[in-house]
Amino acid sequence: MAFDGTVVAAIAAELNRELTGGRIAKITQPEADELLLTVKTDRGQKLLFLSASASLPLVYLTDTGKPAPITAPTFCMVLRKHIGGGRILSVTQPGLERILRIRVEHLDELGDYNEKSLILELMGKHSNLIFVDQNETIVDSIKRVPPQMSSVREVLPGRPYFIAQTAEKADPLSLSSRDLLPLLTAQAMPAAQAVVKSITGFSPFLAEELLARAGLDSSLPAAAFSEAEQARLAGAFAALTEDIRAGRFSPQILMRKGQPVEFSVFASTAYAADEAVPCASVSEMLQRYYAARNAAANIRQRSADLRKLTDTALERCRKKYELQKKQEKDTEKRDRYRLYGELLQAFGYGHEGGEKQITVTNYYDNTELAVPLDPELSALENAKKYFERYQKLKRTHEALSTLLVETENDLRHLESIRDAIERSVTEDDFAQIRAELSDYGYVKKHSAAAKKKKSAAKPLHFVSEDGFHIYVGKNNYQNEAVTFGLAEGGDWWFHAKGAPGSHVIVKSGSAEPSDRTFEAAAALAAFYSALKDAPKAEVDYTKKKNIKKPAGGRPGFVIYHTNYSMSVAPGVDPGLKPVK
Repeated sequence: MAFDGTVVAAIAAELNRELTGGRIAKITQPEADELLLTVKTDRGQKLLFLSASASLPLVYLTDTGKPAPITAPTFCMVLRKHIGGGRILSVTQPGLERILRIRVEHLDELGDYNEKSLILELMGKHSNLIFVDQNETIVDSIKRVPPQMSSVREVLPGRPYFIAQTAEKADPLSLSSRDLLPLLTAQAMPAAQAVVKSITGFSPFLAEELLARAGLDSSLPAAAFSEAEQARLAGAFAALTEDIRAGRFSPQILMRKGQPVEFSVFASTAYAADEAVPCASVSEMLQRYYAARNAAANIRQRSADLRKLTDTALERCRKKYELQKKQEKDTEKRDRYRLYGELLQAFGYGHEGGEKQITVTNYYDNTELAVPLDPELSALENAKKYFERYQKLKRTHEALSTLLVETENDLRHLESIRDAIERSVTEDDFAQIRAELSDYGYVKKHSAAAKKKKSAAKPLHFVSEDGFHIYVGKNNYQNEAVTFGLAEGGDWWFHAKGAPGSHVIVKSGSAEPSDRTFEAAAALAAFYSALKDAPKAEVDYTKKKNIKKPAGGRPGFVIYHTNYSMSVAPGVDPGLKPVK
């Protein structure tokens, strides 16, 4: 969900409740576009994080501080001078704008009470933190905007503060249900787009949510709705805006296949199929969601070099395979050349020389066959030339028979490594993959330190509801360890059918797991594989005693001839308990 007006309304209500009456004990500016305010309240000390980052503007209460620079920036010094020790009067939001105003009461130089405001504008690349006095005159801002940068509004000391109106949108909190429909039906566009274009504070996510609550198709224009459907839309809008006015928010993170996909301050109808994880506060929701998103981004950045190495090796291997297949196709002519040579030896005695071809009887099927000739050579010399071509193509075919198998194995191996990179989450996981790439000659030999770290990462470990331990290998080395180290003959083994992925082991011994455990293990095997995004995936499972490793096989490569199969939706069963 975008950090839209409703999210700002929810965080404003939370901050107003938690910070009003508190005193600003400390002000730091950890980054050029960030502030951290330490506020002492009757309920204890609170840390307020404010970011005017162009890429990710944010505001929330946090338990984690950030180191401050040795020399405080100018904006930070201005705030310390004016509102250090000041008392927070309120935290409000004008309309449903993406703006927060923190009103602070403080003593001025004469010892008189005065009021100033710190305003956070959460507007993407135009985000800013602006400090204004009681007359709405700008004292300073974390980003100064001269007239050369913006013709709409200057943000400089001494200039009047106002909210720039760049689009004509209606305030939803003062918009009646009766006035909503003319706004939307006048727009010749899908209803969800019309909501975003016409109403302040509504993001595409919230527009889709509004239409979903009304049970309407968001891709149709509002004018196409019947009167009953328009009435449902008006009713859903009235209920939603009433929840905003009353502060009825339910912060939650929406999870899909174990990964956060959205956050919402309302129970979501549009994302009803996803798992909703409730949060105790809006601040907790924002911290957890963006921490998970940043962790994913950091993992992707750390694995970029491995991904590039593997992709390069894969491309090279695919080109090599295509070339070998083409060469193999060319060797299909070898038997024809052998036949030409034999026929010329048998019937070439009548060849007078100078002909470009000779027609002879093919004694294998008694048909006439035209044999091309080099007119400069005799029949026997042409026969010798054809036999030489045959022998050369025969040797190439025999060599390619081995080389193609090796190249196919290299392709499968690299594809499994590429898949494992997507499942890696720690430096130890990446170290194992680097070691494997090195062991098989795709990168330079790793150092002794890397070898030592090779075994540091461990497979995933879960416990099912009926008490069975389940292990999931995240890469080829872990698959090898899970299948041939942890598993015993009577344990159950799972793997996504026909795709690179994890080996999953259910430690069952002589006991029989429940159907739920079988399904949970199969879902894990599908989720930790190249089929994780498929709606359904087929998974093979069998006893570990049926799993064999072929001679000279790469790590994690196995064969089996006795198995069962089931079709499952990839995912992590909520009944599984992770074990650290």
